[in-house]
Amino acid sequence: MSAPKILVIPGSLRTGSHNAKLAAVAAYEFARAGVDVTRISLADFPLPIYDGDLQAKSGVPKHAINLKRMIGAHHGVLFVSPEYNASVPPLLKNAIDWVSRVHELHEARGEVFRNRAFALAGASQSRLGAARALQALRLILTSCHANVIASQLTLAFADQAYDDMDRLKNEGDIASLKELVRQLIDISQHMM
Repeated sequence: MSAPKILVIPGSLRTGSHNAKLAAVAAYEFARAGVDVTRISLADFPLPIYDGDLQAKSGVPKHAINLKRMIGAHHGVLFVSPEYNASVPPLLKNAIDWVSRVHELHEARGEVFRNRAFALAGASQSRLGAARALQALRLILTSCHANVIASQLTLAFADQAYDDMDRLKNEGDIASLKELVRQLIDISQHMM
């Protein structure tokens, strides 16, 4: 069976983001596992706040279509999300909202969510490690009919989680990441 293509999407644009750092660590683990991995930034897909009137007037923005196509070019997707006020940051929620509105020829709206596997990870300086955001993100994705794998990584105390080479220090965090990587690869392969 051929190796799946995996897309890693951090849900933060902030300089020094713990989640962008975790996305880089995860992308490295996927590469070590022998899969074709791509890590993107949502800064490359700027989108207005979702508004049904804007969509009716102007259609779906080109960046939403491009992001949907980027997701569609991969067998598995890892979202790495910070937690804002116990939920998903607006940047990531807005991107999902727009992508869910893309309807291309010969394809049902939202089909991009149904035909691949999704995984979740999140980092926070709190002891919960973005767990509440991941719970909300899981609900959002499953409402889009996405196949979200059971394994997830909630990286607590993220400001202390890395060594001076930006690698995870805690054996439990390393094991959780490896399990997430293994499970996303396995399920993505079965969906190919």
